[in-house]
Amino acid sequence: MLVLTRRLGENIVIGDDIIIRVLDVNGQVKLGIEAPREIEVHREEIYEKIKAELFESE
Repeated sequence: MLVLTRRLGENIVIGDDIIIRVLDVNGQVKLGIEAPREIEVHREEIYEKIKAELFESE
């Protein structure tokens, strides 16, 4: 696992297509994610729910 420290207004770049922006740090960290439309971006709990629903339908 890569662990990075970023401040408000700083970014993380993944490959050529994905930018993660630190938008707010106030008790919680608010992130903005820019990615191509063909890349799905989900919160972990939503992703797990989608996976479970797909598994149940098989």
